[in-house]
Amino acid sequence: MKKNKAIVVLLCILLILAGVTYVDIFGVNPEGDGSASDINLGLDLAGGVSITYQVVGDETPSSTDMSDTIAKLQKRVEGYSTEAIVYQEGSDRINIEIPGVSDANAILQELGRPGTLYFISQTDPDGNLNYSQQTVQNADGTYGVGYVLTKSIDELLENGSILVQGTDVSNAQAGSVQTQMGSEFVVSLTMTEEGKEKFRQATENAYSKGESLAIYYDGNIISAPSVNVVITDGSAQISPMESYERAENLASTIRIGGLKLELEELHSKVVGAQLGVEAIDTSLKAGAIGLAIVVVFMIVIYLIPGVASAIALLAYVALVILLLNGFDMTLTLSGVAGIILSIGMAVDANVIIFARIREELATGKTVRNAIKIGFDRALSAIIDGNITTLIAAGVLLLLGPGTVKGFAQTLALGIVLSMFTALVVTRYLLYAFYALGLKREKLYGVGKEHKVLNILSKKGIFFGISVAVIAAGFVVMGVNKAGSGDALNYSLEFKGGTATTVTFQEAMTLEKATADVVPRIEEITGSSVQVQTVQDSNEVIFKTNSLSVEQRTALNQMFVDNFGVDEKLITSETISSTISDEMKSDTIIAVLVAIVCMLVYIRIRFSDIRFGVSSIIALLHDVLVVLAFYAVARVSVSNTFVACMLTIVGYSINATIVIFDRIRENMAGMTHKDDLKEIVNKSITQTMSRSIFTSLTTFIMVAVLYILGVTSIRDFALPLMVGIICGAYSSICLAGSLWYIFRIKFAPKKKEN
Repeated sequence: MKKNKAIVVLLCILLILAGVTYVDIFGVNPEGDGSASDINLGLDLAGGVSITYQVVGDETPSSTDMSDTIAKLQKRVEGYSTEAIVYQEGSDRINIEIPGVSDANAILQELGRPGTLYFISQTDPDGNLNYSQQTVQNADGTYGVGYVLTKSIDELLENGSILVQGTDVSNAQAGSVQTQMGSEFVVSLTMTEEGKEKFRQATENAYSKGESLAIYYDGNIISAPSVNVVITDGSAQISPMESYERAENLASTIRIGGLKLELEELHSKVVGAQLGVEAIDTSLKAGAIGLAIVVVFMIVIYLIPGVASAIALLAYVALVILLLNGFDMTLTLSGVAGIILSIGMAVDANVIIFARIREELATGKTVRNAIKIGFDRALSAIIDGNITTLIAAGVLLLLGPGTVKGFAQTLALGIVLSMFTALVVTRYLLYAFYALGLKREKLYGVGKEHKVLNILSKKGIFFGISVAVIAAGFVVMGVNKAGSGDALNYSLEFKGGTATTVTFQEAMTLEKATADVVPRIEEITGSSVQVQTVQDSNEVIFKTNSLSVEQRTALNQMFVDNFGVDEKLITSETISSTISDEMKSDTIIAVLVAIVCMLVYIRIRFSDIRFGVSSIIALLHDVLVVLAFYAVARVSVSNTFVACMLTIVGYSINATIVIFDRIRENMAGMTHKDDLKEIVNKSITQTMSRSIFTSLTTFIMVAVLYILGVTSIRDFALPLMVGIICGAYSSICLAGSLWYIFRIKFAPKKKEN
């Protein structure tokens, strides 16, 4: 690169960084659109709409029907946000909380009345029309042609015009099919076993008369497709749809209309953030301080390359903020976890590259050649580590429940950006600095030959320590289980609890409620407390673990005595866990599939299944150690628990891959069998600085978050700090030793000539 070109490259990078940063701070217009303040925030950070439905009818619904209804509603509302949650309140109520929105009426209009779907024949048994085409007013105020019923639903049910109802539909999915005219969008319907025969009768009646079969939902006919064939197997397609969005909307409406229980709106309200403005401010401050410390650290340790990485890291952060807006993602504390992990991986990529450059300088290479070779040799470790984690993020995004998808989205975005900034931005900056005259070796640091550490000789000690810690964790969990009934300190997200709604004499902010009210509630209940304020009212909702009658009475008296609350304006309801059994099972399945996919990728890339098995064992070790910490320290297991564990999984696998990549590289020059132990020890020693520095920089980010954060953030940050330390330990002390043992015990078969 020539000097003039270097100046242009440097200016372009700095100008782009300045431009993106400007947009992040001020947005693209005076209203601030596209700025950091415009990012969609989850319920925990910004609040949203809360809607309570009640089951229609006098009979108490069964737990099975309630669970089925909640599961289907969860899938429906995730269309608004992956972080939306649905949970049971009392015996016959369902509460929906959707972050990032504030118009409850718009949500209610789109959801309609769940459980009111009918398939209506065009004519009754006497040949009279059940519905006809008329001019109707659309939602946007315009007029168009639509279908309108000529009889009431009760009349249609009585005269036999309704043979199929929503409960007869097993599933409805949007998709596309290939036809002779090209591709067209469709809605695929699948009936239940009972619904198959009903649907056969309905389509036979319509087909014999050449009629349509209307789909009626919540007061309107939403579609009236013609019946072109008698459908006997319970599978049908509605086509053609004008767009995929229209197909998905119709499919989701059919799904929600097919609930076993009919629901009616009880009330809706806009609730405040669970963590509050203070949590956002402290998180931002912690992020800025942590990033500043990491930048200084990189410059001090790596000199000119450190300056390049600092600029690349700032570009990474600016791009993450920009694209969170661009992809309309909802950011929660789980998403923050994904960003923290990807920042660690962004630093990691630079550390790997710089270590390689120093190694090349130590062999006598020129600075320019060292930069080129350093990037080339670091490429495989960076790609393998990032792609392995990206595979996990992709699987979690496809198969995981909503809260996990939020984590996976930000993690995937961060990984792609971290690879771009490390492999492109940092590379061009280094070449530009070199072309501008910064060519002295001392400015880049020359690697020193370190004494090879005999890690393998201590493997018995390391294995013993790990087994002891994990075993101690299980013992403590057993003791906890015997004492309190729970192995871990589960929060109400896992166990459910009690929601107490209090109307104060004057409006109360979240910060004031947290400071003045929460300590008194904790004293009475011995439970952690979640607080939500209600917009445009004096109501505040306090969620705790399940309370006894005595505790509820004491709590009510406390509000009356200390805050002058009218006891008639205090209501308490038992609520179910917001993390349902289906969400738990979906998460477990997604993680297991992700592990299998990572194992397959490692097997393909390294041509040795022992690398994959060793990395998975090291990963499970880290998860179990952190689980033991949760048990011993009694840290609250809340919805951030899943994000914490997933962060550790991604961090662990990435750290291990780097060491395995160096073992693979060094094995290429191995001359005889006796070199194997030395190769493993040498590889671990060569990557030691990377393991320590990456862990240290990531630890710094999380530690500052812990020091400055509110209680909920500390409950997330503390186990994550333990996981980072554990990840460094397992990658250095366990992973290579495990592979060595498997290699010796299950040696590859020698090829016969």
